[in-house]
Amino acid sequence: MDKKELEKVSDFPLGEENVAFAPYFIGKSYLGLLNDKEVSIHNVTFEPGCRNNWHIHHGGGQILICVGGHGWYQESGKDARLLKSGDVVYIAPEIKHWHGAVSDEAFAHLSLSVPMEGSSNEWLEPVTDEEYNMMPMPIIYSV
Repeated sequence: MDKKELEKVSDFPLGEENVAFAPYFIGKSYLGLLNDKEVSIHNVTFEPGCRNNWHIHHGGGQILICVGGHGWYQESGKDARLLKSGDVVYIAPEIKHWHGAVSDEAFAHLSLSVPMEGSSNEWLEPVTDEEYNMMPMPIIYSV
């Protein structure tokens, strides 16, 4: 997807291609640092179909604030949840989960986390194409 189009997904800066975490994503994502004082805030933008691997936040949770497009969030053992701008997801520590864009639309969320001593991310297996393609085709209404 064209970078200029991705910049329109949200009002927050797109940032740079997320090459440091690329091994943990299927597809291309972008990461824009918004704040690193006390609470870490990043704008994460996913190209259509992009998603991160299953992962766990140890020692501290994460909050996602959806700011553009449509995406998916899924906890292990539960149905995936369709996300839209304005949705907020709290992810408690030690919960195996993944998140990313729907197949035909880019998606952006703000990721908030409080740095805590000993906290870490454990990156796990990818969300396979088979798993991802089992997501229901979202019905998205525009007004």
